[in-house]
Amino acid sequence: MTTLSTRNIGKAWTKEDISQLKELAKEKRVPLRIICLKLGRSPNGVRAKASEKGISLRRTNQSP
Repeated sequence: MTTLSTRNIGKAWTKEDISQLKELAKEKRVPLRIICLKLGRSPNGVRAKASEKGISLRRTNQSP
């Protein structure tokens, strides 16, 4: 049984995957772990693709 978080590991990124990554990254409060789960990619894979495409994964300050 494959887990949700690894369903796309090793597969090529589609335009839809990249578009979803951009949308999730725009929502500055979405943690990397959640982005990985939604995309079915590893954290290293998400970081690498974001860096390649110039997408910032930096979150806003979570302090109250």
